[in-house]
Amino acid sequence: MAEIGKSNLYDIDPGILPKNACVIIVRTEWNAAIVDKLEEGCIAVLDRHNVTHKVLVVPGAFEVPFGIMQYWGMTQQEVIRPDAFIALACVVRGDTPHFDYVCRGITDGIMQLNLQLPVPTIFGVLTVDNEQQAIDRIGGAHGHKGEEAAITALKMIALRKGE
Repeated sequence: MAEIGKSNLYDIDPGILPKNACVIIVRTEWNAAIVDKLEEGCIAVLDRHNVTHKVLVVPGAFEVPFGIMQYWGMTQQEVIRPDAFIALACVVRGDTPHFDYVCRGITDGIMQLNLQLPVPTIFGVLTVDNEQQAIDRIGGAHGHKGEEAAITALKMIALRKGE
């Protein structure tokens, strides 16, 4: 199990980012109370590092990759384009195999985006068995996965900085 104390993720040099960095958060309507908290943590980190951000809302987790691809396509002629995307969702296991299909779909979709787009897509998706596991990951026993997604985005943007 991932534990925050076993990671250097939160160690970030504020000088690593290019000026005018821009991150697009693509979040779901499903499980809004949890995803709202993921988004709050994500935005707090981006604001702390003076990173421009925009939030795009899609219905569910399965639609996140499409939303990202559509947004990227709309910015082809723009001067300021996203430096990274962050996918935020929460999928809670139910009584049917639907959970498995949705989790596989968003995971595969985000992996494809990371291979196709010239900017990273960060996996800020909770795949949990119950609501308590989600709560533990939005500031509880297992850290704050929204904050961690934003930090990961910043580090991946910095990785591209030298291009």
